[in-house]
Amino acid sequence: MISASFDSLTVDELTSELREIGYVANRGLTTSLLISMKLGRPILLEGEVGVGKTELAKSIAQLLGRTLIRLQCYEGIDTNQALYEWDYARQMLQIRAMSASEVSDKSVDDLFGSKFLIERPLLQAIKAGDQCVLLIDEVDRADDEFEAFLLELLSDFQITIPEIGTIKATSRPIVILTSNRTRELHDALKRRCLYNWIGFPAQEQEIEIVKSRVPGVSSQLAATVVGTVNKLREMDLEKAPGVAETIDWVQSLEAIGASTLTQANAAETLGAVIKGRDDLEYVTGSLSEIVADGSH
Repeated sequence: MISASFDSLTVDELTSELREIGYVANRGLTTSLLISMKLGRPILLEGEVGVGKTELAKSIAQLLGRTLIRLQCYEGIDTNQALYEWDYARQMLQIRAMSASEVSDKSVDDLFGSKFLIERPLLQAIKAGDQCVLLIDEVDRADDEFEAFLLELLSDFQITIPEIGTIKATSRPIVILTSNRTRELHDALKRRCLYNWIGFPAQEQEIEIVKSRVPGVSSQLAATVVGTVNKLREMDLEKAPGVAETIDWVQSLEAIGASTLTQANAAETLGAVIKGRDDLEYVTGSLSEIVADGSH
């Protein structure tokens, strides 16, 4: 585990520490991450689904011994789901329990105290500060209005709750945003962040990733599966398999006792790596050539 202060941490040390806990990162990614950590700047990670963007945030939290606070973005998300909301059910119960004589300005004000406040991920992160890693996952799924709200929050790292007042972070968390590029993010948000694109890894690196994530896997099986997945990525698929699918495929093959990839067991386990009906039919029709090519 890296100490709380990482001012003297080097790129090589961070790369090595990540590799020891099973995250294999290239030097460019590690450099961007280290700069983000040292400067207290958010980092935006873009790339295909399943290349390890979310996993990097989990690994950094593990490495630093910090809490991972995750905000999963989705279409229609608003500040109530991301920041805070009032526990209206508890407030109503409190009101019903109060007699007429107990009702006063103070008792009404108490209904909007911290006891009735439901903290969502962004407020949790503001309060936790440098004791957490804040992961804002798939920010591209949110709308422009929410993106503008995030921009303001990442600038000041404080919020004002009208009934309570201003809450400001005493220290800044490590902030990692991810995007699968389902839409283009605004330049203003990108300028607020450091940026790194995570593409599909080189074949040798992906084999290393598989070996780190599936301890004890044979080199032959890892190499054959990775080679075959790379062949699948060259095909005109609706969804190209990511590194996560490569790992799933290796684990699925091991689960059925396979020591190598064949056309027969590839067909049986194809659902681990292909996640759509049209893609499945397309790949199944060419499986003999794909498995043979991928094994070279």
